[in-house]
Amino acid sequence: MLDHAHPAACRRGIDIWLTYYQDIVDTRLLSNLRELLSDAEREREKHFCFADDRLCYLVTRAMVRTVLSRYAPISPVNWIFSANTYGRPEVANCDIDATDLCFNISHARGLIALAVSRRCALGIDVENLQTRQASIDLAERHFSPVEIADLATVPAEQRQDRFFEYWTFKESYIKARGMGLSLPLDRFSFHYPRECTVQITIDQKLGDDGNRWSFWQFRPTQEHLLAVCAERLDNEAPVLSIRKIVPTVADEVVEIPLLRSSEMRSEH
Repeated sequence: MLDHAHPAACRRGIDIWLTYYQDIVDTRLLSNLRELLSDAEREREKHFCFADDRLCYLVTRAMVRTVLSRYAPISPVNWIFSANTYGRPEVANCDIDATDLCFNISHARGLIALAVSRRCALGIDVENLQTRQASIDLAERHFSPVEIADLATVPAEQRQDRFFEYWTFKESYIKARGMGLSLPLDRFSFHYPRECTVQITIDQKLGDDGNRWSFWQFRPTQEHLLAVCAERLDNEAPVLSIRKIVPTVADEVVEIPLLRSSEMRSEH
């Protein structure tokens, strides 16, 4: 069983939790995870048509509840969630240890990613490059001119990866802002000034400063690409810690290749 408190407790930055949910096949464990969900969550689970979607939803909801209980003395079954104006999930508990917790979730076929911090706005996005195809039409309609021009110069065999590099960075940023697709994707742009680095340029009409944010991108598996965006507090970049977890069973620190970063530093 897991210890109740996570040793880092987000004091120095961002904790990234990864669950490879398709590996969770024990029916007793799945039943135990289901008991952690609210009545509304259990009802929603029933409405998914496909078994993989039901499994992903069940494990995601149980994962969020059990992981957050590592940061505050609240039982997994007692977490309360709300959504902001744009639909982003947020902690609604009034307990003093929970009010400054921030989290963000993303999932793709085979992988669930959860980012947790204190006081620090953050966003995370993961994509499965084997189950999704790059859409050049989508890029031409929604990417910035700089990104579109770069995609056009990339060799065809690398275009899929480059498209999703931009896509995951963009998703992580709009999720960190908490405004979803109300932010025009072509009004901010990512570019790579040097190998393994990334920078964001933001149209002044969006009322934001690119220096306010830190970015990282990882390759958890050959199939998955993951990007993280986190707010810089007191002009310091957060430190990342990455853990793999089976909810209620075990977790471990993992090392994952860092592809690009605005900071070029992370802690695994």
